[in-house]
Amino acid sequence: MENKEAKCCANSVLSWEQVSRLNEVLTEVVPVHGRGNFPTLEVRLKDIVARVRSRLELSGIRVKDVRLNGSTASHVLVQDIGWSYKDLDVIFRVDLPHEAEFRLIKDVVLGTLLDFLPEGVNKEKITPMTLKEAYVQKLVKVNTEQDRWSLISLSNNNGRNVELKFVDSIRRQFEFSVDSFQIVLDSMLSYYNMPKAPMLPVFHPTVSGESMYGDFSMALSHLRNKLIATKRPEEIRGGGLLKYCNLLVRDFRPASEEEFKGLERYMCSRFFIDFPDIGEQQRKVEAYLQSHFIGEEKSKYDYLMILRRVVNESTVCLMGHERRQTLHLISLMAFRVLAEQNAIPDASCVTCYYQPAPYVRDHNFSNYYVANQNIPTWLPCN
Repeated sequence: MENKEAKCCANSVLSWEQVSRLNEVLTEVVPVHGRGNFPTLEVRLKDIVARVRSRLELSGIRVKDVRLNGSTASHVLVQDIGWSYKDLDVIFRVDLPHEAEFRLIKDVVLGTLLDFLPEGVNKEKITPMTLKEAYVQKLVKVNTEQDRWSLISLSNNNGRNVELKFVDSIRRQFEFSVDSFQIVLDSMLSYYNMPKAPMLPVFHPTVSGESMYGDFSMALSHLRNKLIATKRPEEIRGGGLLKYCNLLVRDFRPASEEEFKGLERYMCSRFFIDFPDIGEQQRKVEAYLQSHFIGEEKSKYDYLMILRRVVNESTVCLMGHERRQTLHLISLMAFRVLAEQNAIPDASCVTCYYQPAPYVRDHNFSNYYVANQNIPTWLPCN
């Protein structure tokens, strides 16, 4: 009985306005950019999803359902919340009992790309490997006892990648309540197969959504009111630290300030467990900036300063020199962002300066740069 109530609480039927926005997302033309001389593919999400699902089932892989996930699902549910959706994340729920299913899924997706090549292209000479090199930005396979899934991300130069995820099992499907939504697309895909009829308030498919947070109404309230809430952040790879700071820079605020003081420590601890090396930390933060702040260059500095504050105030798992090393890395990245924007602050506006620390002499730390000239405008310490 409790399981039925929890399932009911986690699900909801979308309104006409939400279905209308979903239709816009599914029918919008999204360019998949090719590398080198390969042409740009013009893809509608509804078309590539329908073709991949059909070919999977013809190949013997049953698709339980197809879902829209992540920031795009949040955009469908609540418009104008202060961020623009980036990747188009689609989940195909399938069974992946053996390695053969992983290979078959990759072949099906790459074969589907042939359908979207412009007329006049000689498709016979194009191999799956060539298509992968030309159009796939990221290819991920996870095959463990608790996690069995694969991801194929199709390139878009503006950061709006088409991400096709094939999931058998996954331990953690969300970071925060506001990104926990999944919208089931099956009724929409069936509607598109019907004789063409306009979608109207009185005639449209019934579409359901689910919040993996567990409470759809509460998660939707968090999204509308720009509140941050999560459960067990220590289970999230990276602790959800980078996403948390992304929400803060977009004027979201913790649903409970007192609770999040403790949760921030869990986030930082898990982040440094997963990325203990300073080089790994730099690569992770740089990759996050590159994928989540396209066209938002001015927000990068604010984001890094928020990240620095959270790490400074909430990190308890590092030794002193390791913590200072990470703080210096973030400060250096923020300074570089300002330099790229020609926005280094005026010395008259700076009241506190970030000075070289004693560990500059540490032979294990090779990334510290000490200028040979007097620079009056080091980063504000905040």
